[in-house]
Amino acid sequence: MTNIAEDQDISTHTVSPTGLDLDRVTDWLAKELPGVVAGELSASLITGGKSNLTYELTDGVQQWILRRPPLGTIMATAHDMRREYKMADALSTTNVPVAKMVAYCGDKDVLGADFYIMERIEGVPYRYADELKALGEDRTRAIGTELVSTLAKLHSVDPAQAGLGDFGRPEGFLGRQVKRWKTQLDASFTRELPGADELYEKLVAAVPEKSASGIVHGDFRLDNVLMGADDLPAAVIDWEMATLGDPLLDLALMLTYQRRAKIVAGRETTDPATYDVTLAPGYPSAEEIMAQYEAESGRSLDGFGFHLGLACFKLAGISEGVRFRHINRQTVGEGFEDSGSTVPLLLELGLESMKEYK
Repeated sequence: MTNIAEDQDISTHTVSPTGLDLDRVTDWLAKELPGVVAGELSASLITGGKSNLTYELTDGVQQWILRRPPLGTIMATAHDMRREYKMADALSTTNVPVAKMVAYCGDKDVLGADFYIMERIEGVPYRYADELKALGEDRTRAIGTELVSTLAKLHSVDPAQAGLGDFGRPEGFLGRQVKRWKTQLDASFTRELPGADELYEKLVAAVPEKSASGIVHGDFRLDNVLMGADDLPAAVIDWEMATLGDPLLDLALMLTYQRRAKIVAGRETTDPATYDVTLAPGYPSAEEIMAQYEAESGRSLDGFGFHLGLACFKLAGISEGVRFRHINRQTVGEGFEDSGSTVPLLLELGLESMKEYK
């Protein structure tokens, strides 16, 4: 994540950490931004994410964040650093809070993949319930409410006015998403997943003929938003899956994380210390979030069951992809042991969601 919170897990290196060649980055920066780096670079791998690799860079005076794709084989359309950079850069002219983009490198000879560098933002990516519980219910509710408001602001941005008119193809977006995550599941196959084919077939049969159009973050949730000391969003981060399409998929995915967390927390084997941030006392309920979003965005949630089902299918595809990379020793850092453990639950939840919300 972009900010370095006091309790965040940081692995500092005097040499290049895995996935990052400091000598090559230093040489590239000297050519791209001559005179900017004041001294020898050092780097820290910021753990917590399960997708793109994120590092803090410093020359002893200044600090930046570098983002690159994960190691190993990835989908051709996934982990697109240029798209992530372009989206955040374009949104800097809107009321959506983002970090300032510094430089993009498309030369894969530097790190073996493209990457970009952005400013380091002061803020906290709240991930666990205890982090918000310590703030009290009132502040927790306020933070949750600000999160929904930020999503509504993002979805109100006119892509063309922000210079993003050619960023994606809104037409047919939902149908392509269904196929994309089926492809991801097939490419990550290591085990039988009951319910996967059934959910896929139901989604294919229920793809709406028409859907809303706007900017889609792709993985909108509280720990992808850095909250400032004033409990207001300082920056929305992790734009790796951003595109133009149906914005309701963002809301559906955010709620899917919350619904999954509630189910997982009910298991006897779950450590309360790992409870998801959405379970903190005072955090808005799914029903409250939906009502607030409808009121602030002006968008109808009719037919939202399809979006919830697709969100479950998408998160299952992402999780199974992480599990596949972990099995093949292509992940960096710790915390991957349980990757994919909730995929069967997500598939069940997706089928239930399509029945529950019409």
